[in-house]
Amino acid sequence: MKSVLKQIIAKNKQEEKDLGLARQAEMENPRTADDRRNFLKKTALGGIAMTGMMGLGIEDTIAQTTSKVSRMSAPSELKITDMRYALTNVMGGTAIIKIETNQGIYGLGEVRDAADVRYALFLKSRILGKNPCNVEKIFKSIKQFGGPARQAGGVCAVEMALWDICGKAYNVPAWQLLGGRYRDKVRLYADTPEASSPEEQKRLIDFRINEQGYTWLKMDVSIGELRGKPNTVVNRKFWENDKGVLAQWGDRSNPMSYANTMHPFTQIQITEKGLEELQQVVEDVRNMVGYEIPISTDHYGHFDLNNGIRLAKALDKYRLAWFEDMVPWQYNEQWRTITDAIETPTTTGEDIYLLKDFKPLIHDRAVDIIHPDLASSGGLLETKRIGDYAEEYGIAMAMHQAGTPVSFMANVHCAAATQNFLALEHHSVDVPWWESLVKTVGGFKMIDKGFATVPLTAPGLGIELDEEVVKEHLHPSDKTFFKSTEEWNELRSHDRTYS
Repeated sequence: MKSVLKQIIAKNKQEEKDLGLARQAEMENPRTADDRRNFLKKTALGGIAMTGMMGLGIEDTIAQTTSKVSRMSAPSELKITDMRYALTNVMGGTAIIKIETNQGIYGLGEVRDAADVRYALFLKSRILGKNPCNVEKIFKSIKQFGGPARQAGGVCAVEMALWDICGKAYNVPAWQLLGGRYRDKVRLYADTPEASSPEEQKRLIDFRINEQGYTWLKMDVSIGELRGKPNTVVNRKFWENDKGVLAQWGDRSNPMSYANTMHPFTQIQITEKGLEELQQVVEDVRNMVGYEIPISTDHYGHFDLNNGIRLAKALDKYRLAWFEDMVPWQYNEQWRTITDAIETPTTTGEDIYLLKDFKPLIHDRAVDIIHPDLASSGGLLETKRIGDYAEEYGIAMAMHQAGTPVSFMANVHCAAATQNFLALEHHSVDVPWWESLVKTVGGFKMIDKGFATVPLTAPGLGIELDEEVVKEHLHPSDKTFFKSTEEWNELRSHDRTYS
C-alpha cells in the first residue's frame, strides 16, 4: 500500500507543479480578468499536498484526499455513476434530477413542468458509465426516446445536467460552452394569470411592473372570460365540463372532452358580442400598462383558424407582441394562413421537439417568432441550433419556461448565447419561495428588475440547490428526496433504430 501511495504522491507532485506553473502564467497574463485572477490566487492557497500524508493510515489518507475534491479534476476521466430525483411542488409536480459522477461533480437538470419523472429515469441505464462531457454524443444516443411536449422531458433533463457537469469540470459557465454570449442579462416576460375583476388584474400588473420591474407581460385572452355571458359563444353547451367550463386542460379520463380535442374539431365560434367582450379585456390591460410595455397573449380556447383570425383582427389595433398557439403547432399551412391574414406577430413552438420539426414553420415563414421550451425542444444546444436556424430566415426567438430555477437558468444560458433572442417567460412570479429553491454560485442576483442575470464566472448553470428549501416544497405525491434509483440501472433492450 505504501508503494502505491508513493506512486500517487509522485504523480500528484508533478501535477501540482504543472498546475502551479499554468496558474502563475495565467495570473501574469495582462488579459486575465481581475475576478479570474483572484479566483486563481485563492485556489493556489487551498490545495492539498499528498506529500504531507505519508504518516496517515489509509482510511485517513482517503478521507483527506477526497475532502476537497477539485471541481476541475480530470474531465477526460469523468464517468456517470448515478441519477436521482426530487419532485418539487412547482407547477403541480416538477422533478429536478441530479446526475452524479465518479469525481464528486454532479449536474442538475429538470423534467419539464408536470411531466412524469420516469421519462428521465428510463434513460439512466443508457448513460451510466459514460463521460458526461461528451454531451452531444450522449444526446444523440438518447434523443430517440423523446417526443413532443412533455414526452421530451427526460431527454432534455439529462442534457441540462450534462452541461452543468461539463461547465463545472472545466470551470466555465454553460454559455461559454455554447460558443459565448451576446448579452449579460436576459429580458423576461412575466406571465399574468386571468383575474376575477379589472381591479384584481390591475393589482397583478402593478406588482409585476412597479414592484418587480418587469418590462414585458403576457396575458391570456381566453373564451373562459365569456363564461356566464349569454350569446358570446356558439356551441358552448356541447363541450362544457361538469362545472360549466370550457376547460383547456384536465379531464384526462375522457378523450372526447374539450380539453383533449384539437382546435379545428370543436365548431366553437365566438360571436360579435363575444369579440367585443374580449376586446374590452385587452383594452383594459393596455390602458393600465400603456404602450411602452409589450403584451403577449396566449390560451384563447379551442376554436378554428377562422375564429382565430377574427379574434386577432379585433385585437390588432392594440399592437400586441404576439398571438401564441392559436392552432396546434402541427398545422403548418393553417399557421401560414393566419400569419398572412393578420398584422400582429404569431408564434408557436413550446411543444415542438428538435430542430427538424421547427424547420417547416421556419422554411414557410408560417410564424413570425419561434417559441421553444428548452425542456421540450432538446435542451441547451439543440435550442440554440433552433434559434440560429431561425435567424437565417429573419425569424426571432422567444422562449417558453414554466419550471423551477434549474430549467430557468438553463434557459438563461441558452438565451445569452443566441443572437435573435427576444424574451424568456417567467411563470412563477407569484410564488414567494420559488427563487429560494436554489443558491447562486458567487451570490449573484438571479432576477433583477425584470431581467435574469447571466452568470459571468460561475461554472455550469451557476446554481446549487438549497436542499432544506427544496425539502419544504416537495410534491405531496412523492416526498422522497434523491432516494436510490437502483431499479433503473439495468439496460434491458437494444436501442438502435436501424438494421
